Amino acid sequence: MPKDISFPLDAPATAADRDTPQRLAAIDLGSNSFHLLVANYQNERLQVVARMGEKVQLAAGLDDSGQLSEAAIQRALDCLGRFAPFLSDITQQNLRIVGTNALRDAHNSQAFIERAEAQLGHAIEIIAGREEARLIYLGAAHALAENGRRLIVDIGGGSTEFIIGEAFEPRALESLRMGCVTFSRRFFPEGELSEKRMRRAELAALSELANIQRPYQRLGWDDPVGSSGTIKAVAGVLYAYGDTSQEGLITRSGLKKLRERLIKCKQLDNVALDGLKADRAKVFPAGVAILSAIFEAFDLSQMRFADGALREGVLYDMAGRNSAEDSRSKSLDVLKRTYEVDSRQADNVADTAARLFDAVSREWSLSPGLGRYLQWASHVHEIGLAISHSQFHRHGAYLLEHSDLAGFSRPEQQLLAFLVRAHRRKFPLKEWQALPKHQQAQNAKLARLLRLAVLLNHSRPENAPPLPAIAASGDEMTITLPESDEPTLLSTDLEQEQSYMESAGFRLTLVEPPARQT
Repeated sequence: MPKDISFPLDAPATAADRDTPQRLAAIDLGSNSFHLLVANYQNERLQVVARMGEKVQLAAGLDDSGQLSEAAIQRALDCLGRFAPFLSDITQQNLRIVGTNALRDAHNSQAFIERAEAQLGHAIEIIAGREEARLIYLGAAHALAENGRRLIVDIGGGSTEFIIGEAFEPRALESLRMGCVTFSRRFFPEGELSEKRMRRAELAALSELANIQRPYQRLGWDDPVGSSGTIKAVAGVLYAYGDTSQEGLITRSGLKKLRERLIKCKQLDNVALDGLKADRAKVFPAGVAILSAIFEAFDLSQMRFADGALREGVLYDMAGRNSAEDSRSKSLDVLKRTYEVDSRQADNVADTAARLFDAVSREWSLSPGLGRYLQWASHVHEIGLAISHSQFHRHGAYLLEHSDLAGFSRPEQQLLAFLVRAHRRKFPLKEWQALPKHQQAQNAKLARLLRLAVLLNHSRPENAPPLPAIAASGDEMTITLPESDEPTLLSTDLEQEQSYMESAGFRLTLVEPPARQT
């Protein structure tokens, strides 16, 4: 098992091997179910090799203080143990594990993540709600052959995602805090099923939907589509009872009949319907309440189920990483335009940072993929200037950490935020120590390279300047100053940087040029 567990940094495929099948795997740690998908990716298509899913009901293990119970954590770890054998031949860069709403909400999610990462030997990324929505849309869009504008709805255990998009491009993304597990706990806590409780759940869902109802209706859609377990289960039950003549279709009249059928059960323990798996029965009425509210809010007459959801989206997104289609690069380009970043300065700093990285990466044992994060941070290190020149590195870090950046997981945004926060002034020890311990050493080195790249471009030159002689050994960096008969802006900046590094516990050695030594 690798000692250094970090999120994947390199793309699973390159232009040279695009015609060779790539074995990819994704694990979706949902609030209700965990899913594993292993597939071969070739010619922009997935061929499924293995698929597994288990009802873990992680969200049901959240107590009132937001703590995951030990029982829920153990259920999750046991499930991951059963997934593990399917991952033995998957390389690190070809596997991605993402956590959703329950892990976003749990105050002790990091404790679970550390145990799960130790078990699997791979990093787990908690993704934001809108990033979850984007990936769901990517998976569903690949499963749909038709063109046109679509509304995609995905009811999960802890959240429900809504996306309007065309082809593979989402136009609107939203994740609302309502799911079949959390609503079951909230509205059916004693297991009683009644018209009153059902309507309360629907009204709560309508309240959540109120903020997006009009904007989504203004955008409009041609085709409402549902994905994942709850909607698949509803479609299955309606077809089993003959409430719809087409498999995978949900009609408003059929949904009304299903709702009435559920209320007649009176207790969650009595829910047993044709076409419904027993392990979904207790959270099914809450899912039906949420779906009924969606039909009401958007005045839908029908919705069809489509295969393809979060895990498929993760695989397609992973296949496109580190390429022209990398959504992360596109997100940062939008950010640069939004905050009117000085492109020439950003390019010069990025160019300098890349050459510094190449100069020391071997001695500092920095993997090639880390250079990409250094490049991204270089391009957005000045976004905070749009808010204020004073403390702009802090403003930039805040924007990067808290913005919805398509393609980025929370750990990735945290890394970018740290690099931007650390690129000037005193080295931010508090923020550095808040990073995962196993990543602190490499991330400090990236920050030191970015700081140096910024210093070398302090005068904002037309083109990136030549590098001084630089060497690295252990944690020490040695720079030979350019020849000059008197102090320069660069030598003054480097002397100040030497002081900053010493205060932070790092070594920066400045060597006089040979001419000055004699």
